[in-house]
Amino acid sequence: MTPLSSAETPAKLTKASIERAKRRVRGWFGERGWKPFPFQRETWDAYLAGESGLVHATTGTGKTHAAWFGPLIEYLAESKRAKEEHTSPKRKRGTKAKELPLKVLWITPLRAISADTEQALRQPLDALAIPWTLETRTGDTSAAIRARQRKRLPTALITTPESLCLLLTRDDAEERFADLRCVIVDEWHELLSTKRGSQTELALARLRRWRPDLRIWGLSATLGNLDEAMAALLSQRGERLEVRGEGPDTNASLTSHHSPLTQPRQWLISATTRKVLAIETLIPETMERFPWAGHLGIRQLPMVIEAIERANSSILFTNTRSQTEIWYQSILKQRPDWAGLIALHHGSIAQQTRRWVEDGLRQGKLKCVVSTSSLDLGVDFSPVDCVLQVGSPKGVARLLQRAGRSGHSPGRPSKVVGVPTHALELVEFAACRDAIASGHIESRQALRKPLDVLVQHAVTIALGGGFRSDELLDEVRRTTGFADVTDAEWEWVLDFVTRGGEALRAYDEYRRVAHAEGEYRVDDKQVAKRHRMGIGTIASDAAIEVRYLKGGRIGTVEESFVSRMKPGDRFLFAGRVLELVKFFDMKAWVRVAKNKTGTVPRWSGGRMPLSNELSTAIREKLQQAKSGVYDCPEMQAVKPVLQLQADWSRIPARDELLIERTKTREGYHLFFYPFAGRLVHEGLAALCAFRLSQLDRITFTMAMNDYGFELLAAKEAPLERALEEGLFDPANLREDILDSLNGVEMAKRQFREIARVAGLVYVGYPGSGKTAKQLQASTGLLYDVFANYDPSNLLLRQARDEVLERQLEHSRMFETLQAIGRSRVVVENPRKPTPLGFPLMVDRLREKLSSEKLSARISRMSVALEKAAG
Repeated sequence: MTPLSSAETPAKLTKASIERAKRRVRGWFGERGWKPFPFQRETWDAYLAGESGLVHATTGTGKTHAAWFGPLIEYLAESKRAKEEHTSPKRKRGTKAKELPLKVLWITPLRAISADTEQALRQPLDALAIPWTLETRTGDTSAAIRARQRKRLPTALITTPESLCLLLTRDDAEERFADLRCVIVDEWHELLSTKRGSQTELALARLRRWRPDLRIWGLSATLGNLDEAMAALLSQRGERLEVRGEGPDTNASLTSHHSPLTQPRQWLISATTRKVLAIETLIPETMERFPWAGHLGIRQLPMVIEAIERANSSILFTNTRSQTEIWYQSILKQRPDWAGLIALHHGSIAQQTRRWVEDGLRQGKLKCVVSTSSLDLGVDFSPVDCVLQVGSPKGVARLLQRAGRSGHSPGRPSKVVGVPTHALELVEFAACRDAIASGHIESRQALRKPLDVLVQHAVTIALGGGFRSDELLDEVRRTTGFADVTDAEWEWVLDFVTRGGEALRAYDEYRRVAHAEGEYRVDDKQVAKRHRMGIGTIASDAAIEVRYLKGGRIGTVEESFVSRMKPGDRFLFAGRVLELVKFFDMKAWVRVAKNKTGTVPRWSGGRMPLSNELSTAIREKLQQAKSGVYDCPEMQAVKPVLQLQADWSRIPARDELLIERTKTREGYHLFFYPFAGRLVHEGLAALCAFRLSQLDRITFTMAMNDYGFELLAAKEAPLERALEEGLFDPANLREDILDSLNGVEMAKRQFREIARVAGLVYVGYPGSGKTAKQLQASTGLLYDVFANYDPSNLLLRQARDEVLERQLEHSRMFETLQAIGRSRVVVENPRKPTPLGFPLMVDRLREKLSSEKLSARISRMSVALEKAAG
């Protein structure tokens, strides 16, 4: 598969025709008071030379125009357009002359931003009189548009990875992509380290097989490992790589790397612009020396309202959907005159409401929108000039991404205001600012061999015209994620889709693909229908639709929340207090409650761990504080807390593991502070408890946060002996972790997602889906069948691996244990819990007590500790 060279472009372009086209494009920019950036011009030139690459630029600096105008310039430069447009021998008869075939495929990670992307791409089409049709195809696309697209795809199509794979299931898929010249993958960093990214890699490999001259361009921001990201996108390792940046006049650097190969180059175009980013933090008026997570946020409501008032338009980001509901209600209660000027936005709200909110932001009609990550990506809200971040962003890239929602156009500054929810988050915001200034951004790695995705892809291709084993294997191995698939693994995949593997061969429903005369095809209409309905890799708890009794749709909540409610219970959702009337037909029927108090739904997915980069930056700030350096307003504000920590115990240095041993009326506490993130600490807490209990029969209660973990027992644990015998030894880590956490049960729960992606279970047709309990029961049965009768089943291995990596960050845990091995382990014996230990105690109590009882209990604890601290 040879990339297109500059001499093989689809039409013979002359320098004069290209220059005329560029002149028209520069005129379009000039009419808007703009001038193309150097990185945009470089991208256009690379595209016109038939090359592929990755564009990396700060949010709001023009990546969309960098990718989109290459194909537009090419169209404008080609001569005799009307005659040459329809010469493809594979095109169907009867195609109207003015209907140009599919040329550009734009892949977006979120269907929620497809409408905004369509608007941005349509503007130059209309202004330059380019007669292309432009449409979207996502889960939100209407039935009428889908029907039209079944007959003919537009010239440019905006779609998601899932909808692209649906197109690949058609018998005439190759013909429909016969004129495709370019694929643009937007926000590649969001797809890269997910199964959706693996799905995208496989789909692109299929398109490259049909169109060896296909040009692929990725757009990315806030990413630390650009070379690896581009390799995963283009899947052609070993070719020449050109790394480009803008010249010194625009504050950037220029470097290049060449391999001895003579193939065309792939371009990594990195635009380091002069975009100004201002990071401020709301400093609380009073600083409690014993902080705990969450309590400080709403107490800063007056300062938040002042920040919103100063801005023309703002977005207030939270980390969970539950927090958005709480903050929206709190702001509206404080400022009832803002009714209609503030709004709520998250993924569980109905699409019609979300679009109304997005239009209001875009047109400058809304003063503030309270949102989760549903507004993180892609959407251009020019009136927004301030972003507020409630709570720690948990990662440097996430704060950068959200900050870019303000001042979202070249030359305008971005502003983000941090709203800490407890005192130690002041350190996190200060650390984030330092990490951004140093360019320490998180990397994202492509997944390696998620076989459930490969199983799904094999059925997709078998449905879309069929395949031969050796040909599809060669195609699959051209991707980065599946490059090292072994012959044995591939044979297992084929056996699994044709017979169901060793354990399921007796059941006809698992024979999805027929094999005859070397061809693998799907010849059962029911299998085809079920597969198309199940395409995708996004797995979540069952979503229950929330509707008014009169029929209006409000959004969705998770089944686990609704199943605990009874008629008459009230809950806060979509900015309203609703009363549950009945739960019927997988729908929650509600009405507006007269009593304006209620519980807040909790959605899964809110456990974002602290990233390595932010963790390192936090430890650096603590190292400075240990040396007496408090060099910013945030650190000055948190100084009393850290000084008390030093007085009662110590501030851990960057090369120390601090362990605090304390006795209270509750029992014997051990506090460990690796600063490795919540998920790693969950695994480490279980590991340490398991290894300590091997030395002495002790039952531990555990708690963890992003800074450390607590082990509480009724008697003192043999800590010194455990340290001497390798408490933090990384040897046998995998086995000890699975033993300590009941790994079988965790693997069963993870297998539910794998089984759905691999097509082993069917979630049902729309409106008649299975409940989460039903799905778990069926997948649990399959897991037991495989474990007993097919123990070498590769999906079982994948389930265990995903538990370790995704739920417990096994690799990062191993690295943390290695780092502890190189560090000094310091054991302190404070008389009372310290400012670092107190929030861990609160997190443990939060699991046992109601909000009212917890608040009272914490208040008494805080008063006693403050009194002891003088």
